[in-house]
Amino acid sequence: MKSAQTMLSLARTASALGVAAIASALTLGPTGCATEPGLTPPAALIAPYATDADALWAVTPIRNESGTSAADELRLADAVAAAAAQTRGVRCLPLNRTIQAMRALDMPEVNTPAQALALADAMGVDAILVGAATAYDPYDPPTIGLSIALFARTNMFIDATPAGDFDPVAFSASPTDAAGIPGSTFGSSPHSTAAVHLDARNHQTLMELKRFAEGRHDPAAALGWRSYTASMDLYTDFAAHQAVGALLREEWLRLATASRGRATDR
Repeated sequence: MKSAQTMLSLARTASALGVAAIASALTLGPTGCATEPGLTPPAALIAPYATDADALWAVTPIRNESGTSAADELRLADAVAAAAAQTRGVRCLPLNRTIQAMRALDMPEVNTPAQALALADAMGVDAILVGAATAYDPYDPPTIGLSIALFARTNMFIDATPAGDFDPVAFSASPTDAAGIPGSTFGSSPHSTAAVHLDARNHQTLMELKRFAEGRHDPAAALGWRSYTASMDLYTDFAAHQAVGALLREEWLRLATASRGRATDR
């Protein structure tokens, strides 16, 4: 017959094994795999520029044309700069660098194509993004409208002649062809323009938001992807990503059209 000490030792061992088994069951799923979901890469933006080096962009402060003082121009510009910086094939200087350059040039705002190109020259960037907030409602469901235009100064892009005054509301009326707007801000100068109006009551917007949130949030969180409609900061990131994405689609189309034109001329 086993001694009492041996029996106590066996009981302690069994108890320890039982605790380990319970811990393992909590950590592993029914198939023995960890229940923590795998990482999902978020949707990425890709630039169309076929060069050895990335294009270098800068973003000016976003002009508030939304009709409400709630819009934070610098926060919007920061979000646009971040979306540009996350684009494959593009590097983007931080907004503070642009503000410093504008102060050095005694340029409170960018109001003309000549100013946009002068700023690009002073900063040594390939292109400048200028934009405006055309709608802004921070209450759930939120709404943001953004219009942006791309001005380029290097041979990475097709040259255009600056003309006219800048009116961000005017060019927001046509996301693909600012040259067709009478009295247009930049006339034919912007290489590409884009405008988005993102109302979270719209189901198409919500579908795009859900796709954007994949890989950018914790799916186990209480709100899940809906946290992007509950936080205006997060919704601003989404709006900036959509605006830059729309601009890049115009750049892909513009360069493809130019390439076909050059091939036809040969």
